[in-house]
Amino acid sequence: MSRTIRIAPSILTADFGHLADQVRAAEAAGVDLMHLDVMDGHFVPPFSFGTEVVAAVRAATSLPIEVHLMVERPGEHFEGFAQAGAETQIFHYEAAGDLERSRALIEQLRALDCAPALAVNPETEVDEFAALIPELVQVTVMTIRPGWGGQTLREDLLPKVTAVRSAAEAASLAGFTVEIDGGVKAHNIAQCVHAGADLLVAGSAVFNDQQTPAEAVAELRAALG
Repeated sequence: MSRTIRIAPSILTADFGHLADQVRAAEAAGVDLMHLDVMDGHFVPPFSFGTEVVAAVRAATSLPIEVHLMVERPGEHFEGFAQAGAETQIFHYEAAGDLERSRALIEQLRALDCAPALAVNPETEVDEFAALIPELVQVTVMTIRPGWGGQTLREDLLPKVTAVRSAAEAASLAGFTVEIDGGVKAHNIAQCVHAGADLLVAGSAVFNDQQTPAEAVAELRAALG
């Protein structure tokens, strides 16, 4: 089955002093959506930003925005990020804690007209959350420990990506997205796609001191063939 491969730059490594320009440069480079990492200093130690930055990105681009909520109580934040302009909100299975609470969060997002997506940490096995896959539009497989940029993608986690893709196909879920978040670079992006991903989060691979966003995205696309 052929899949459209999309690239979503994370703005964590962007120059926040020129954020609108960076976002517009990434859009002009041909990325598909913007990935915004929200961290609360509790679920993961770092603290990033809130709804104001999401609104600023929304004002700078017409691209879809997904918000990755690395927070302890995601449901408390859904409405604010929906109002700020996020079309997709990704919460962590580990923050929800179980299937029942995950389903409640999924319903909360749907009531806000947001696409519900689930992120899973490296230690979380597919069978723990597989029952939720038919209720989601996307699963984000963390291929690093969440919270810090610049980590190396863990290739031992790629079979989890394949397992999520297989579960979605077995359920005949048209348009279901499998996203990889963590350590995606030009040298491994094709490997990620081969494993079953069709959405790749790229942070420092797009926003870095060595390349313009246009050069970086062109390198990633070239690596995909």
